[in-house]
Amino acid sequence: MDMKLEVVVLPVSDVDRAKDFYTRQLGFRLDADFPINDGYRIIQVTPPGSACSIIFGDGLTDAGPGTVQGLHLIVSDIEQAHKELTGRGVDVTGPFHDVTGAFHQAGENGRVLGPHPQRASYGSFAAFSDPDGNRWFLQEITERLPGR
Repeated sequence: MDMKLEVVVLPVSDVDRAKDFYTRQLGFRLDADFPINDGYRIIQVTPPGSACSIIFGDGLTDAGPGTVQGLHLIVSDIEQAHKELTGRGVDVTGPFHDVTGAFHQAGENGRVLGPHPQRASYGSFAAFSDPDGNRWFLQEITERLPGR
C-alpha cells in the first residue's frame, strides 16, 4: 500500500499575514482560500515543485502558532536558494552544516557556517521562520540515497 504525505497543517495566528508570507515572500502557489464561515477558513498553498501542500487558517488546529519545528524544503543549490529567499525579504540563516557532517542537530547545536565542505548531498542547510515562528529548513540534495 502506498502512503503519500499530502498535507501538513500549520498553526498561525494571523491568516492573511501567513498567506502573504507563503505566497508573496516564499513564492508558494495558492491552491485554495475557502472562508467557510465565521471562525473557519482554509488556505492551502504548495511549494514550487512539491507534491505536499500546507494548510493553515482559522479553526483548523488546536496547536499553538509557531509550534511546528523542522519542516524541510529540499533544494538543489543551497546558496542559490538562500540568495533567492533573502532577495524576497526572508530572514534566512545559513548556509550551514553540522559539525558531525550528518543531519543537523536540535536548535543551533553543532552548526558550522557554510555549506558542507564537500557539498555532500543531504549535508547543507539553511533555516528560516514564518511570522509566527514555525521553523523551516532548506536542505540541499543533489543525489538521492538508494531506494528514494
